[in-house]
Amino acid sequence: MKICFLIGSTEIGGGTYVIYEHALYLQQIGWDVTLVPIWSPDFSSRPWHRALEHLKFATVAEVAGQEFDLAVATWWRTIYELLPNVRAQRYCYFVQSIESWFYQDSDVALRNLVNATYLLPMPGVTEARWIKKHLGERFGHDYHLAPNGCRKEDYHAVGPVVASKRSNRLRVLVEGPLGVDFKNVARTIALARRSLADEIWLLTSTPVTFFPGVDRVFSRVPTSECGSIYRSCNVLVKLSTIEGMFGPPLEMFHCGGTAIVYDVTGHDEYISHNYNSIVVRTGDENAVVAALNRLSTDPTILAQLERGALDTAAAWPDWTQASAYFADAMCAIVSKPPTDNKILMGMVREFWAQYVRAENAFQSSKRSSFLRRVSAVLEQRQPGLVNGLRVAKAWLVEGRRQPAPREHI
Repeated sequence: MKICFLIGSTEIGGGTYVIYEHALYLQQIGWDVTLVPIWSPDFSSRPWHRALEHLKFATVAEVAGQEFDLAVATWWRTIYELLPNVRAQRYCYFVQSIESWFYQDSDVALRNLVNATYLLPMPGVTEARWIKKHLGERFGHDYHLAPNGCRKEDYHAVGPVVASKRSNRLRVLVEGPLGVDFKNVARTIALARRSLADEIWLLTSTPVTFFPGVDRVFSRVPTSECGSIYRSCNVLVKLSTIEGMFGPPLEMFHCGGTAIVYDVTGHDEYISHNYNSIVVRTGDENAVVAALNRLSTDPTILAQLERGALDTAAAWPDWTQASAYFADAMCAIVSKPPTDNKILMGMVREFWAQYVRAENAFQSSKRSSFLRRVSAVLEQRQPGLVNGLRVAKAWLVEGRRQPAPREHI
């Protein structure tokens, strides 16, 4: 089968990692796989994932003359920026989170634009049970389910370490990009600093070499080398407030550690409170600090959670097994009668047009509100200037305006 994945970029990211794993598997079983990113890939730096060396990447212009059996949108923006420009017999949607939740409630137009992608009459697949349920209850979809795997060649309990663990010392790992609100990384570091933890390490995709209060920073590390960092730490503290099905705690389990997480969406795919991790109510920062102090002062609890984590890891599928489910979902989608692509593309263009109108009206309203405030201040302090401006406007604009034809009045 000839398939293409429409992606945002080739840069480091958990969602991109999942796409790469599935794409590699499909290529290995004989499918013709192409990845089409919104932004042109930059292969000048050291590849962070082996897929960058083994998969085929192309621009929209480079695939303009091709037709695919299936095109897979993997991010809401790929629906609007790539889908209408890539020809395929069928289109489907790979949903890894409810992406409208990534944006502020006040950004109504953008949140509606993202949610509109879930209204489209196209089949799909997701990685988490809660997403499947949400899309079914809110949008009437019955998406296929293909849970993520774990690359057990890279993540295992016995292997090289950056630094050996020391008894009676708690080394904390914080993971995630800086500057992304719902990833909550800087705040997680601040909470770890309030605790009795002995060391704090940071593993991040953000290009930094230093962060206040962090003992060691690991930036933009290839996935094949992350295991040695996980194995060096006792506990991963991952306090995201929005997730689909996050991978780092599972990777930490495979490397012999445990985790402290919020009760974020998707955590219950494999995390169990007081069995393999400590689960804290989202936003309860004091409970996070208390959990770290508990692990720091009671090594028996830490050992108990580590045993549960290893048992969870042993039962979890690798990527070959997980991607086989994904391949089955793709085959099932192709075997069904296709949706009407003209209707699909018409809806995509209409959703985008409505967003542009709403956004323009919002920006115009903001400018008008600002100008009204400025005008009110000037009215109080410089009434003569304001009156002069009104006269000038009337003379320059209104005085020269041609009357509308009577049939339009």
